[in-house]
Order: sequence, then C-alpha cells, then structure tokens
Amino acid sequence: MSEWWTYRPEDFLLFSPRVYWRMFELHNATFWPLHFATLAAGLAIILLVLRRLPRRGLWVALILAALWAFVGWTFLWSRYAAINWAIVYVAPAFGLQALLLAIAAARGGIALDRRDTGAWLGVLLMAIGIVAYPLLPPLFEQPWRSAEVFGIAPDPTAIATLGALMTASGRLAPLLLVIPLLWLLLSGLTLKTMGDPQTWLPLLTAGTAVAALALRRLAPSALQ
Repeated sequence: MSEWWTYRPEDFLLFSPRVYWRMFELHNATFWPLHFATLAAGLAIILLVLRRLPRRGLWVALILAALWAFVGWTFLWSRYAAINWAIVYVAPAFGLQALLLAIAAARGGIALDRRDTGAWLGVLLMAIGIVAYPLLPPLFEQPWRSAEVFGIAPDPTAIATLGALMTASGRLAPLLLVIPLLWLLLSGLTLKTMGDPQTWLPLLTAGTAVAALALRRLAPSALQ
C-alpha cells in the first residue's frame, strides 16, 4: 500500500475533464433559454451599480440572493455533487451566501457608494463574469454548449458578485466576499488538478479582488 505522501492532487480527482465539461453542456441544455433572463439580470446589476437609482442596493442584493440559491441547488447540489462527493459539503455555502444577501436586502440593501479605483476594478470583474465568461469556449477549444453563464454556472456568478461587492461599503460587505472568494479558489484548484488551461481565470479574478481590497484597507488614499 502506497504511503499517503506519495499521492498527488490528481489522484483524488473523481472525474475527467471531459466529464466535467459535459456536465456544463447538460446543465445548459436543461435550463435553456433561461440564460437570456440571467444575463439580463446581470446587465441590470451593472446598470444599478453605475447609476444612482432609488433602492438600487436592495435590488442588487435580491437578484444576487436568488441567483446564488438557484445555482447552489440546480448546479452544485443536483448535478455537480453526482460526480464530486465533496460538493455535498460546499453546496450549503451557496445557500448561506443567498441568506446573507437576503439579510442585506432586508436591512435596506447593499450600499453601492464607492467610486475609487477598487470599485472600478469591481465593475471590470462584473463585466468579465457577466459578459466575457459566456464567450470563452472557442478560446479554449470548447463547444459553445459548455459555456459558463452568469446565474447558471457558479464561477461567473461568483466573479460578478465579487465585482458588485467591491463597489460596496458597510460592515456586511466584507462578510459577503468570503464565500465567492473561497469558491473561486476551489474552482481554480479543481481546474489546475485537471490540467485545464482555464485555471488562471478564477484564481486571477479572486487575486485581483483580494489585492484591491487589501490595498484599500492598508492605504485608502491610494485607491481614490
């Protein structure tokens, strides 16, 4: 029997890249054409963040809460957990994120009032998660039907959520960042273990958010 330290991360991977991306194809086929509605919701979030509309923080929190609950149940719990037993323990975190966002909405919404450099980086992350992510498959020689779409798949949902929260202030905003960051770290490590070329995407976006938030805390004036 081999010693535990001789194992590599890929030895614990329970599925192949083909099975992983096929999972997205099946998920997209199941919920098509709901993608148009979730993309519209994402564009609405960007508009609400950029424009000072009444109760915009409330609507952003409500939209994100609904989508985190939807992705957690339909993708993680009902589909991803079938090929990865560890996701059974991760899916409740998506429910917790939805609950925290609902609590933020009940308290009047997220205060989307930052306009520093970190906040504009947040807007860029929102654009990446909502607009750019569905366009990635041809760049990585994947079929269009495997596209990861905001509100349907977890990675773009987490990235766009991070972006929106980077424009927010208040005591609840840092707490709301934790689960999206942890998910992107887990997703990036999974892709790295599979040897997938998209590994850097979730890790880079998470790293950008962490760096911007750390710089904001350490040197607030640097991000004005």
